[in-house]
Amino acid sequence: MKQICLFLILTIFLISCERKVESDNTLNKSVQLDRELAEKLVELPLACVLTEYPNRLGQTLGAEDDLATPKQLRPAFYGCFDWHSAVHGHWSLVKLLRLYHDLEKTDQIKEVLVQHLSSENIQTELEFFKTEHNRNFERTYGWTWLLKLSQELKLWEDPLGLELAQNLEPLTQHIEKSYLTFLPKLQYPIRTGDHPNTAFGLSFAHDYAVFAENDSLKLMIEKRAKDFYLSDKGCPMEWEPSGYDFLSPCLEEVGLMIRVLPEEDFDRWLGNFMPDILNPNFSLEPGRVGDRADGTLVHLDGLNFSRAWNLYLLAERYPEKDHLQKLAEEHINYSLDQISDENYEGTHWLGTFALKALEDAN
Repeated sequence: MKQICLFLILTIFLISCERKVESDNTLNKSVQLDRELAEKLVELPLACVLTEYPNRLGQTLGAEDDLATPKQLRPAFYGCFDWHSAVHGHWSLVKLLRLYHDLEKTDQIKEVLVQHLSSENIQTELEFFKTEHNRNFERTYGWTWLLKLSQELKLWEDPLGLELAQNLEPLTQHIEKSYLTFLPKLQYPIRTGDHPNTAFGLSFAHDYAVFAENDSLKLMIEKRAKDFYLSDKGCPMEWEPSGYDFLSPCLEEVGLMIRVLPEEDFDRWLGNFMPDILNPNFSLEPGRVGDRADGTLVHLDGLNFSRAWNLYLLAERYPEKDHLQKLAEEHINYSLDQISDENYEGTHWLGTFALKALEDAN
């Protein structure tokens, strides 16, 4: 009887070990944005940018006349549940067309882009931003994605890209000016793990400013980043994540400062801010999602992708620290297979986050 019990215990142990190895191999597999994955990812934004409802408008009503349907209010970016998700959904479409110009649904994607990003639609969007009660609409999360979309259109080596970028330009310029007006007034950074996070809002905007050679915006972002974060020390990574995070307050700050500081200054700053992250034994568990049908709990899949794209930045800066690359891949692999399900709570935006992480992985 004892031999049977020992045999059963040993069998269970071996099965457990085998499953753990299999799980570890899955988490550590190399990630690559190939054509097959691109075809899958493009389905998510293509569907959601055309999906008007459900919709969270996020606007402030100044009068009864402000009540209207999402498509009437935001004819370019009415889909994907909210404005910022619609904006970065369009970024995803353009990005994937830039990478793979002959996707199966290329013609349909171009038709949607032409329809949504018309000069008339963009003018309506701009007029909304100029209304008295909505001048701060989507500050700065949606702002930074709008600049990223503009940059992607200008990078697209297709006549359509230039045409659509020109259509978007009035709104792009408005967002640039909005940053320049807002940043001098912001006395303290917002360190939350979701939309208002200041470091995230400045990172993509800095990328755009460098690309567009907008020195005023670039220098303003660099000044404010140093004002806000240069003296920070000992970021409490053990406090992360919060229950609804899709951004890492610590790693978003790292992602911004690696952009704005010279290499030696960044090395010194990182040694004070996150001294353990370059240690080969540094570990970081992916965020675990308790319910992917919950629109806020599923944020943690997004956290895994946004952590990954910042870890890839560090891995590029410190190529000898191969644990950074492995941690990024673990985070992507944990959530990548979960974004093609039927839960619109996640699928309306997670494809973009996955695409951004995969872009930095390749």
